[in-house]
Amino acid sequence: MKKLTMVALFIGALTISLSSCRDQKTEKEELIEEMQDKGADIKIKDDGDKIKMETEDEKIKIKTDDDGNVKIKEKDKD
Repeated sequence: MKKLTMVALFIGALTISLSSCRDQKTEKEELIEEMQDKGADIKIKDDGDKIKMETEDEKIKIKTDDDGNVKIKEKDKD
């Protein structure tokens, strides 16, 4: 009985730890997927450091500097 309780506690702890470690998308990844769904023209330059995406009504630029900081510029075409 004690062994069964220990196994149940171990499985419960393992389940909680694995479910809390799910991959979460960054804002950059979400924007890229959203623009792909809209059928945007996507241009990637400099080993992925600069990404330009453009649809009929929207333009987005994503830049990553040497420190890993991400800058996102969004413009509506008018």
